[in-house]
Amino acid sequence: MIIPSVDIMDGQVVQLVGGRELALSAGDPVAMARKLAVVGPIAVVDLDAALGRGDNRALVEAICREVPARVGGGIRDLATARRWLDAGAERIILGTAARPELLSQLPRERVMAAVDVRGDEVMVKGWTEGTGRRLQDVMEELSPYVGGFLVTFIDLEGRLQGTDLDRAAQVVRWAGGAEVTIAGGITQPAEIGALDRLGADAQVGMALYTGRMSLADAVLSVMKPTADGLWPTVVTDGLGQALGLVYSDAESVRVALERGVGAYHSRRRGLWVKGETSGATQRLRRLVPDCDRDALRVEVDQSGSGFCHRDTWTCWGAEQGLGALWRRLRDRAAVPVEGSYTARLLDDPDLLGAKLREEAGELATAAGPEEVVHEAADVLYFTLVRLVQAGVDLTRVGAELDRRARRITRRPGDAEEVA
Repeated sequence: MIIPSVDIMDGQVVQLVGGRELALSAGDPVAMARKLAVVGPIAVVDLDAALGRGDNRALVEAICREVPARVGGGIRDLATARRWLDAGAERIILGTAARPELLSQLPRERVMAAVDVRGDEVMVKGWTEGTGRRLQDVMEELSPYVGGFLVTFIDLEGRLQGTDLDRAAQVVRWAGGAEVTIAGGITQPAEIGALDRLGADAQVGMALYTGRMSLADAVLSVMKPTADGLWPTVVTDGLGQALGLVYSDAESVRVALERGVGAYHSRRRGLWVKGETSGATQRLRRLVPDCDRDALRVEVDQSGSGFCHRDTWTCWGAEQGLGALWRRLRDRAAVPVEGSYTARLLDDPDLLGAKLREEAGELATAAGPEEVVHEAADVLYFTLVRLVQAGVDLTRVGAELDRRARRITRRPGDAEEVA
């Protein structure tokens, strides 16, 4: 699949040719990360940190809080590696520091080794100095310690002249089961599809920024062809709740990604943009192929009464659980009901704070499963009211928990003393 690349220098997204010549500047890195992450993880490289002339740490941390990201640039020691893993990076990318003695102290599945090659020789120091070592030898040495390799073909990088698929096939064979991402010269969607079939991801920057390739082209390039040109598509909300099963075709994928909406194929109407007639619109969050490349998952922010034409949240009926409660509370805040306890809590922060403290204490001392369930429901209700009061989407809490789960440095978690 495609891994969009966000290279940061002096606080801006940039693209370099051959690692040295500035070819273009593409603006705000956080905004660009949000735009590109709609098709999956992105790669973020802090070029200033890599070059030892400062860093863009705050920007990279902001990106890690918002989207799935691989982080590289200037990671040369254990402390820095752990800091980025704790910050929520899905993976970290190490260059010249990728040596067994350091890698062995890090979780293998969260680490990638970046190996830059000119021809078959591994290059270092900004691609200016040869090591005399062959790519195959380096990969065989490091494969027991890393979950993936990022291999950049220096002679092709940033030149929009196409990549080398024969070399890429060799790289996949040498990886020893580790995942492979290829960078350098990838210009055509067909190259992404070919790399995907070889078992490699494609890291792309220049072709995206110059408009030579679209995200839709990249996604479509990996999908398996079907007799009718349609792919089953599972539509979910931001909490992972399945809203319905529909179909997508090439046209609907392009419209979805270009306009940021929920767009599908209707056998009766052709292109179907959800909400254009009903008002129950969708904002696209993510569109990704499944593992077999014969189905899609589309994640959306659903508005209105829901996805189903029967005015239910899902095509299987009304939503249940925490998501349903959060949406009811949010709607209650938008249109207060006279005499509602929720409305009272929303209008009285002191009362809400007192109830949160009270119910948390009761949950802490609850005895037996039934009482724990009862008190936990109370705590969750008041917690969701607090989210609504603060204007916080429940999906942000889930994302924060996911980010914390990626930490490798564990806090002691001791209780604070209360005077």
